Amino acid sequence: MKRFILNLCLTFLLIGCTKSKVETFKVKAIPITGKVDGNIISGSSVLNDPDRFVWGASVVKGNDNKYHMLYATWECGDSIPAFSNSWVLHSKIAYAVSDYPNKEFKFRKIVLRGRALDGDTAAWDAQMVHNPHIRRFDSKFYLYYGGGKDPGIQPKGSKGEEVNKRNRVQQSQCIGVIEFNSFEDLVNGKYKRSNTPILSPRTRVKPDKIVEPSPEGTVPKPDNIIVVNPSVVQRPSDGKYLLYFKGNIYNPNWRGVHGVAIADSPTGPFTTTDHFVFDIRDEDGTIASGEDPYVWYHNTHNKFYVVLKDFSGKITEGKPGLAILESLDGIKWIKPDDSFFMKKQVILNSGDTIKLSNLERPQLLIDKDGNPQVLYSACSLGSLRNKTDGSTFNIHIPLRMIGSN
Repeated sequence: MKRFILNLCLTFLLIGCTKSKVETFKVKAIPITGKVDGNIISGSSVLNDPDRFVWGASVVKGNDNKYHMLYATWECGDSIPAFSNSWVLHSKIAYAVSDYPNKEFKFRKIVLRGRALDGDTAAWDAQMVHNPHIRRFDSKFYLYYGGGKDPGIQPKGSKGEEVNKRNRVQQSQCIGVIEFNSFEDLVNGKYKRSNTPILSPRTRVKPDKIVEPSPEGTVPKPDNIIVVNPSVVQRPSDGKYLLYFKGNIYNPNWRGVHGVAIADSPTGPFTTTDHFVFDIRDEDGTIASGEDPYVWYHNTHNKFYVVLKDFSGKITEGKPGLAILESLDGIKWIKPDDSFFMKKQVILNSGDTIKLSNLERPQLLIDKDGNPQVLYSACSLGSLRNKTDGSTFNIHIPLRMIGSN
């Protein structure tokens, strides 16, 4: 009996140690090949373009053992509005490829753009396509993206009467997907592109300056006004596909909130739940504002993780940068022992540490076990809002797990 009790105690001790190890999820950023070149970072671990803004990028390994990147890009210059407006009005999705996961990506082609440029001004994604998220499920590839169109000048006396074109497009954003068999097919335009979004907002609640508002008294859902920033993962427990997104809540000021929709197929139909996810709360009970989630499942930890940008510092406990949360079911999320994932900086091979004004749109390359290998993130060295010179870039940071995992 004493031996049984001793063995039982040892079992619980081992379980406790295993749990502690799993909850400690830490990565180390490896120095990159690059240098500060005026108002950008250049080098083999950075994607930039002197003729265009470069923003969020998502990467997947193909059947050819090459690494395939889809990224947001659009023209820059004096004839184009500043960054804060131009992404809404002009964003497109480009394709680049490399033999390596973290360097030497080369632009190949613009593969997706607003359908108005092809003559379809009524399409839901007529004006722009943005924030690509590429996933492979079984033998096919799925490119999830946000898109929007201009619904036109709103009627006099309506809540949308004073909303300008930029904000009309911004408020129209939904999520779509294209499906293709190979990147050769993608480059040649051989893909399925739906004429309707796979996810649209259910509520449109805002005090003022809102296009087509919901009736007075409507309680806003997580998918309020917009659904953007898609991240998709297959849940091992039942094989269902979880599509995470950001919506906008005003109470009375803006904050980004997140929800999840569920489907039996990567292309839907998706059913949006009422769950607010990644819902770490401020002292007043409101959800801490964040955006740009990247969600994945860790096959050895047997749980979901999300990395996202933290606006307020509530999630990262006051450290500017990217936060990490975890979940057992993909619905209820909690902070791990350490919720800080990465600082807003990059370390160069020279040994220099470069502070970044922006470190956004985190997307990860994950190994078969669920460990992050590379972080792809949209960056700027200086204030972003009024840029017209295209001095934004995507940086590819190799990662190494540290401690026990």
